[in-house]
Amino acid sequence: DEFISSPPRKTVRFGGTLTDILLKYERGETTDFELLKHQLSDPDIKDAQIINWLHEFRASVVYLTKELDQLVSILLKLPWLRRSQEVVEEYLGFLGNLVSAQTVHLRPCLRMIVSQFVPPRITIREDDVDISDSDDDDENLSENFNTCHRALQTVARYVPSTPQFLMPILVENFPFINKSERTLECYVHNLLRVTVYLPTLRLQNLELIIEKLLKLDVSTPQQDIEDAEEAVNNSDSEQKSTEEGLFDMEEDEERKGNKVASSSSERMAHPLAERLDILMTILLSYIKDVCHVDGKLDINRTKDLYRDLVCVFDKLILPTHASCHVQYFMFYICSFKLGLAEAFLDHLWKKLHDPNNPSVIRQTAGSYIGSFLARAKFIPVVTVKACLDLLVNWLHKYIDNQDTGANAYCDVALHGPFYSTCQAVFYTLIFRHKQLLDGNLRKGLSYLQSLNFERIVMCQLNPLKICIPSVVNLFAAITRKYQLVFCYTIIERNNRQFIPVVRSGTGGDLVQTCTNPLDSFFPFDPYLLKRSKKTIDPFYQFWEELSAEDLENLKKPIKKGTSEDEDDDFLKGETPQNDGVVGIAPNSYESNTRSPVSSIGSPADC
Repeated sequence: DEFISSPPRKTVRFGGTLTDILLKYERGETTDFELLKHQLSDPDIKDAQIINWLHEFRASVVYLTKELDQLVSILLKLPWLRRSQEVVEEYLGFLGNLVSAQTVHLRPCLRMIVSQFVPPRITIREDDVDISDSDDDDENLSENFNTCHRALQTVARYVPSTPQFLMPILVENFPFINKSERTLECYVHNLLRVTVYLPTLRLQNLELIIEKLLKLDVSTPQQDIEDAEEAVNNSDSEQKSTEEGLFDMEEDEERKGNKVASSSSERMAHPLAERLDILMTILLSYIKDVCHVDGKLDINRTKDLYRDLVCVFDKLILPTHASCHVQYFMFYICSFKLGLAEAFLDHLWKKLHDPNNPSVIRQTAGSYIGSFLARAKFIPVVTVKACLDLLVNWLHKYIDNQDTGANAYCDVALHGPFYSTCQAVFYTLIFRHKQLLDGNLRKGLSYLQSLNFERIVMCQLNPLKICIPSVVNLFAAITRKYQLVFCYTIIERNNRQFIPVVRSGTGGDLVQTCTNPLDSFFPFDPYLLKRSKKTIDPFYQFWEELSAEDLENLKKPIKKGTSEDEDDDFLKGETPQNDGVVGIAPNSYESNTRSPVSSIGSPADC
């Protein structure tokens, strides 16, 4: 009964075999051809039918020339992914036959495969309106992606030139940044997966992904992220206080609520920041997976990836002003091995001191050096000293050349790289001075005195006037404490030279005309994205709030006759728990006397 009631397996019936239909079409007889197209387009087509058709088409690919691109287009729209394994295998065989016999159809085949890199779109009907959205709950999504990559590998095996045709299609199909988080997540994950079996595309794919991440990053300034988080926290606390005491929750419900709260607490309040966080997590995971084999660092693979990432850094990150998070992919890969961190610093140093580079690139390279030395826990003191020696020697040579000529005056346009380097040195000293002095105060002081900060500060170019006020104030306090240089006379003179302007508003507040003439920023300011932050935090040096005792000590200069025993006692009282590093993370500046609101994790100025 079951056999009799089951429908017969349909095959090509329109006037003979598929070959006959295609030959008739060439002679102008289109009736059977149109019936063929109609049957292939049937939304209720069965698996057995698809297998039969594909089997015949595999034997007839020689006839599927450019003139039959309409028929090929219908074949490429067949719903093969969500079918039985037999359909999938037959379809993969058909794709291989098609592209090897008719390479003219390579692009449409690649477009079809890449279009499957995101969740399928479903239509939801609300209030008689059709809303198209991505189906994020598709359970077979992972399996479908695996099949897509099999298809792409099949095509690449038959057509060696596949990568050069594939890359423009990957660029063209990249989802808009306002698409759902899941859509962006799936597409970026699949792009990175392509680089595993098509390594020639890795650099271009990384460039594409990081370019999109950069657009997200510059669209979400730190202040906007902080404001959104603060607004959510305020509304949550208000809701909690309203509901408190109204219901007694059961223990299991309480546990369930805690789980939901913990998962929702990882979400970023700002929608673009949420997308950026998810994509940064994927990128950092990819870097880790490529560089490690069986849990151990593979040096050769790490070096190759480092070179690709440095190329992307030079092309996209370095020319972009004030990005907040994307540049941390360099921070992360450098944490794997000290040699990579030193190579990155050397690369930045070459950018900084090469006069052939544009001034703005040299200034940004200086900002990266200062921020990297200050914030990277994995950089030892010996490397910090080597970098300070390099930077300070260059500053002294610059002063030798410029301090007596016609250009020996304070001008950012003329001496931008010089001021940027000064700020990098001051910033590094603020973070690392306790480590530099740790163990042997006399030896540490002798090293700092050898840097001759006094000559840099007192020169005609007047770096204290140009550098960010909060950096200058802490640098002045630290150098005064250790009697390295007394900056306050120059700071007061510079302050008198600023012409204040009245800002329209109640009370007519006075503000300085410009407190950041360098327009500088610190690339490795505190990382705000909650998920990917977990990857960065173990290697990151946070600002440690100065206690009242520390602030008081900064005001007291060290007596020159201190004995070595007293030195040790002083150090015990002064060294903070976290590697003995202090620092500051200013972003934008409003005045000489206070740190900005937007500067999360920054100290108050001394």
